[in-house]
Amino acid sequence: MSGSDELTRRRLLFGAAVVAGSVTLGACSSGGGGNSTGEGPKPSKGPAKRGSAPKPLAAPRQLKESPELAAQVKAGKLPALKDRLPDKPYVIPHYWAQNGKYGGTLRMACGASNDGAIKEYMYGHSPLRWLNDGLTLGPGLAESWESNQDASVWTFHFRKGLKWSDGQKWTTADIMFWWNDMVLDPDFSEGIPDEARSGKGTVARFEAPDDYTLVITYDAPSPMVPDMIANWVNRGIAATWMEPKHYMKQFHPKYNKSVGKDWTTKFDEKRNTVYNPETPTMGGWQLATYSEGRATTWKRNPYYWVVDQAGNQLPYIDGLNFRVVDNIETRKLQIQSGQFDQVHGPFNSLTLGDISGLKRSQGKSGMKMLLWDSGSGTGSIFFFNQDYDEPAMRALIRKAEFRQALSLAYDRGEARKSIYFDTGTPTTGGYGPKTREFHRGNGPQEYKQWRESWVKFDPERAKSMLDKLGVVDKDGDGKREKPDGSKLIVRLNYPADIDTTGEHMKKNQLLKKSWDAIGIDTRLSPVSPTSFGDQWAQGKLMTTTAWETSTMSVAADMLWLMPMEPSRWASLQGQFYALRGTPDEKKQLDLDPYKRTPPRAAPEPGSPVDRLWKLADKVRVEVDQTKRDKLVWDMIRVHVDEGPFFMGVVANYPQIVLVKDGLRNVPTKEQTALGGLVNDWHHPTPAAYDPEAWFWDDPKSHA
Repeated sequence: MSGSDELTRRRLLFGAAVVAGSVTLGACSSGGGGNSTGEGPKPSKGPAKRGSAPKPLAAPRQLKESPELAAQVKAGKLPALKDRLPDKPYVIPHYWAQNGKYGGTLRMACGASNDGAIKEYMYGHSPLRWLNDGLTLGPGLAESWESNQDASVWTFHFRKGLKWSDGQKWTTADIMFWWNDMVLDPDFSEGIPDEARSGKGTVARFEAPDDYTLVITYDAPSPMVPDMIANWVNRGIAATWMEPKHYMKQFHPKYNKSVGKDWTTKFDEKRNTVYNPETPTMGGWQLATYSEGRATTWKRNPYYWVVDQAGNQLPYIDGLNFRVVDNIETRKLQIQSGQFDQVHGPFNSLTLGDISGLKRSQGKSGMKMLLWDSGSGTGSIFFFNQDYDEPAMRALIRKAEFRQALSLAYDRGEARKSIYFDTGTPTTGGYGPKTREFHRGNGPQEYKQWRESWVKFDPERAKSMLDKLGVVDKDGDGKREKPDGSKLIVRLNYPADIDTTGEHMKKNQLLKKSWDAIGIDTRLSPVSPTSFGDQWAQGKLMTTTAWETSTMSVAADMLWLMPMEPSRWASLQGQFYALRGTPDEKKQLDLDPYKRTPPRAAPEPGSPVDRLWKLADKVRVEVDQTKRDKLVWDMIRVHVDEGPFFMGVVANYPQIVLVKDGLRNVPTKEQTALGGLVNDWHHPTPAAYDPEAWFWDDPKSHA
């Protein structure tokens, strides 16, 4: 992996985390401050228990280890198991998990040797964890946590005796190294994650009074902090949250004056767990070999701090082999020929259109197909840039009636049938049905209203609404013009390197068909993928068409609900928000918004964005969950009445997971709490289902 790859990840982190209370999910424990149990709504109960125990399980008295590690202990190459595990190991709480067998390897495919998706198999660096498809917040490296009454001070108690994969102690010094020497170091620019900002947007204070306690102090109530901390796979996407100080300090100028001026590049390379076999990890497996562009192999971490309910140290499987297959079609052929043991569909470009071919090849591949819920809020998405730099078009885009008319003219039924094979639920666009707020109080009704607000296919009403706006065919060419008489062209912008036969392009072609039919000149418009983000941020692109939304909590992830950074539906207003409270906020206000560096603009007073921002400021500091939910519903009603600000096709369509015969403890949809949750990277999948607990019926046949 090059240093630039990791720098790109840091920019992604910064763009996603530069604002308070966003980019993450979940909702705080019911109520607000005080002691936090981490419990949320309980999963539904059926004939058999689904999901996972909502409360932490006590560690068994007797602990066991793999024969491989036991032999190393006997040979004096490893300390005894009791000296490798923390005083209180984490016990996997899943009802579906059976006691397994040690041994064997797992063969998987990846698109690149440094593929970020590899990290999605390991949840080991997370202080807190999501359980029950996001309904429950559980412990991780942190054994317990609590806040003061107004949720402005959060204290986390970490397990005693944790160790890195090289046997060195894990302590809160590893968090403070990340915080002081990476996040707060102006030369490194790790970026301030959401959980480190208060409800007012200011940076928190981190303190570690001892090796096992972390105290985070905010200048305002910050009730969503635990939910945000559970998100992602740390040391993967978004906040790193820790680095092995004993190893990494040799690459940092504060501790080693001879590292050189370009130290950040080497630092990034050395800390990357999918690139550097020497970097210590807290995950279940550690990188053993790295072959650029070909393969990576992973071996068991002898210090992994997780056990099963019988006291067996995980992982069961000795190692992982990831083979690089960058051509999608070649990868699919190799999957069908049985060359892999587990295939997570979204990481391997599998779509519902592949189901028939995969089923036909089951005899050869030996793969069983599972269909997990995606949890998606939209499927393939479409949205205008409310800050598009052409004034007449921008004015039209900002008219709710224009966007509502286009939504009514969108034949989602055809898209649902041809792209999603009549699965999922038609949706105007919004967050997904797994979102935590939608499972309590008035949540189900609020979700249904949002989902159905402008979803009906009614082209005649759409044409009537356009007529009233003055968007009519003035010159008789069969195409509608803008109200001022100028040409109206809707450009469906997308990165030029996306799969031309994939869901986004199929959806774009159907959008064009639907909108051409009501007289809107709609054109497919590829854009260089390397410049797409910059052009969008400057307001030079009209639309985005190759994305989707999903999340786990509205209150902790408002990035889609309102512009907070420049990549979503109002790029300049999002950039303005991102700079709130910084020294740059008041600079260049005498310049044209499009000529500022970076381009940015405040919302018009009383506009939907202005009102959403003001509501969000209240959401972030509201400790009482019921009151906070009511504020969230007020925000959603802005979308219902004055949206859609983004348009979807269907919510919660299935995703494909393939499992080789004989591989156990990979849950089926029916065994999970809510049917699975795949698409939202805040809920790391498959990491949240503990792949370390997977095992082979016959390990010797998979050596």
